[in-house]
Amino acid sequence: MNIAYHVVGIVAALWVGFSGYSLFTKQQFVVEPLREYGVPQTWWNPLALAKSAGALGLVVGFFIPAIGVAAAIGLILYFLGAAATTIRAHSYKTTPFPLLYLAPAAATLILQLAR
Repeated sequence: MNIAYHVVGIVAALWVGFSGYSLFTKQQFVVEPLREYGVPQTWWNPLALAKSAGALGLVVGFFIPAIGVAAAIGLILYFLGAAATTIRAHSYKTTPFPLLYLAPAAATLILQLAR
């Protein structure tokens, strides 16, 4: 179980970290949907920071479990909010994408709590 937790945690951190990096660098595949959803551009850096902090928190959680739990819960809430944003914008075809990011964060939390 410990190996699974570390593998899933690293994959989740890399995936979410890449998403944060992509938003910080204003990659078109990330910012175009945000414009479509009506997310103000002034929110983009704080959102990227939240993703990046969550990814870092997952890694720190290997050493300080409470931080890992907090990071995973924060990322789950973040991506639930992202899914709600796609639904509010009637962009149902993109709703699964935030849930794909949520899944490894939730798996990391479950595996960490099961340790």
